Amino acid sequence: MSSHHTNPRSLLNAATRSLIERVHRAGRPPMAVMTPEQAREFYDIGGPMLDLQPPPHVDRVENLFIPARDGHPMPARLYAPQQSPDDPAFPVLLYLHGGGFTVGSLTTHDVLCRQLSRLGHCAVVSLDYRLAPEHRFPTAVHDAWDALNWLHQHAQSLGLDGTRLAVGGDSAGGTLSAVCALMARDAGLKLRLQLLFYPGTIAHQDTASHHTFAEGFMLDQATVDWFFAQYIDPTDREDWRFAPLNAPDHSGLPPAWIGLAECDPLVDEGVQYADTLRLASVPVDLEIYKGVVHGFITMGRAIPDALKAHADAGRALKTAFES
Repeated sequence: MSSHHTNPRSLLNAATRSLIERVHRAGRPPMAVMTPEQAREFYDIGGPMLDLQPPPHVDRVENLFIPARDGHPMPARLYAPQQSPDDPAFPVLLYLHGGGFTVGSLTTHDVLCRQLSRLGHCAVVSLDYRLAPEHRFPTAVHDAWDALNWLHQHAQSLGLDGTRLAVGGDSAGGTLSAVCALMARDAGLKLRLQLLFYPGTIAHQDTASHHTFAEGFMLDQATVDWFFAQYIDPTDREDWRFAPLNAPDHSGLPPAWIGLAECDPLVDEGVQYADTLRLASVPVDLEIYKGVVHGFITMGRAIPDALKAHADAGRALKTAFES
């Protein structure tokens, strides 16, 4: 695997290498030296600058609130294509953003959710689940699961089809999505797809790729450590709701589409999760995008490979919802 490469920087494609060099010249401070509030503001402003501008048009965009189990109103945003009165209700993808459980918002993943709605010909509900350190593990898990259940029960009130559901996310959101797929199986809630962009799946960051790509590939080890220090106590890290690879049984899960970045500390654990699902007879479509880094799917203006990943994921959604 590329994670054992002796010269990993040579794996970067031209667009990704150029982006990393520009970021380095700009002197971007690492999140690990910021407060969580500063990191969120930095990500909300800086992240979208790398994405498609103007954002792709979607016919229906609505802000709403989804109640959590403790009554907290979680902000969410609904995206859906144009629909005529005679068309069947759209199926729904619950999307859970990345950001190490600490940063990220409806704003940072607006373009991606628009793309998934357009290309998947489905509704997408993006969730603003609660973040650490104000809300540590397992609050994000509870929020994600509560939103999925709410959509199953109340999608019809939005003009959507709650019987055709999928869950998806990137990075930390990919972790939450994999966990929701496990919880849905145990609850008897049938999902059409789990859509996982470079998910975190292991309890400890000790794979070869975490060492190979620890510095200089956008997501560095210090930032990973900072994220998890905000989110979870060391005594909880073996919990499968943080590390879905630790779940005792992966059989009976919905089909998975998994998109990974080749030059990413998380690539090895993504491959491990795909292998684990396949061994449990779960259908898996695994795509590894060459020469790109963690976070690339929200960098469509800087890294053209993001557009291919959007198209691949949209195709997977469309196929899953039509089956």
